[in-house]
Amino acid sequence: MVVLLSVNRPIVWLCVLGILLGAVDILLQPCLFVRAAGDTTVAIVPAQPGTPFSIHFIHSVQKTPVLENLAVDVDGHSFILHSTKYQSFGVGLPFLAEEGNFYQEGDYYILDGMERHFPQITLRTGVGTQLTLYLGGRTYRLFETYPPGTPVDLFVDSLGKGMLR
Repeated sequence: MVVLLSVNRPIVWLCVLGILLGAVDILLQPCLFVRAAGDTTVAIVPAQPGTPFSIHFIHSVQKTPVLENLAVDVDGHSFILHSTKYQSFGVGLPFLAEEGNFYQEGDYYILDGMERHFPQITLRTGVGTQLTLYLGGRTYRLFETYPPGTPVDLFVDSLGKGMLR
């Protein structure tokens, strides 16, 4: 029996090493984190450059829907705003030609090619804003879960660092 254990010891160590390397690889994977109120994890989604997501809300002044389309930037650590789609002109809504390609499609105004970069994004739930996030094939109706004024942070980090953040 002693001989059998000594023969299997290298196999056991190789298995332990494989498990540890697998765990480290998982903890180093980049993820997009959505955290509400600073400490409640709403979502963790694997993130690669180009991972898309959208933010939908009702504009606080115009009271019309807005859809912003973003993605994880090429650096894999920040975000890029590609386009905005909305129904009315007004305060706080982009429209200048130098901000991107502006056009009308049916009842909507679209500004695409915006390419605005953000290291992270902080949103806030608000009265009547219906803040909703579309990410990883799921819909997060944040306004139904969190009271008005709740900060919602989006950031990209490794799984291990993001869990400790």
